Amino acid sequence: MAKQLPLIFEHRPAFGYEDFIVNPSNEEAVLWLDKWPEWDNFALAIYGPEGCGKTHLAHVFSLMVEYQDNNTNVKVISPEDLKLDNVAELVDAHKCIILENGDRGVNEEALFHLYNLLKEEKGTLLLTCRVPPSRWDVKLPDLRSRLRSVFGVALNEPDDNLFASVLVKHFSDRQILVGKDVVEYLISHGERSFSFAKKIVAEADNLSLSEKRRITIPLIKQVINNIS
Repeated sequence: MAKQLPLIFEHRPAFGYEDFIVNPSNEEAVLWLDKWPEWDNFALAIYGPEGCGKTHLAHVFSLMVEYQDNNTNVKVISPEDLKLDNVAELVDAHKCIILENGDRGVNEEALFHLYNLLKEEKGTLLLTCRVPPSRWDVKLPDLRSRLRSVFGVALNEPDDNLFASVLVKHFSDRQILVGKDVVEYLISHGERSFSFAKKIVAEADNLSLSEKRRITIPLIKQVINNIS
């Protein structure tokens, strides 16, 4: 019997306050963001592995800043959005810039000027990245020295409770309700990482759609075997 080709619809992860799960693996980062604008420096970095919640936390932070200060416009950008000829315009319009994945191919000269302008304007710079800014592989000496002054706070891999919550959230983002037994099986048999949680849920959803099966332990076993 031929498999049905699943129609892949874009699913939008929930990035609201109530959707972020505070846990020992991320509570230090949450506490630091809560201190804004009373940071020791105008710039802060949150770093950790793929899928650990950096983007979610950055969106929550942007909402928090705009709620606390109506005069502080926030802009979330990616490395490809930051160019040497638009830095001044960005800072003029937004006194809080969140640069996501800053350690992935950012224009070094543009970031150098963004850092300097935001500091001069008493703005805020939040970086999300995989490793602390002090360990970024940058060639520009002046930028390297500035990144060394940026405090970095880690988001760590999840414990059992957070891993379970992350799995449930990924399923929920796709409008999927799974049994407690499925989550417990994944905790016991799956790789304990955020990237695995994201991948296993996506693969289970696709297989469930293509074979018109519910997401149960047998289907999850099949998905884990396929991934392995």
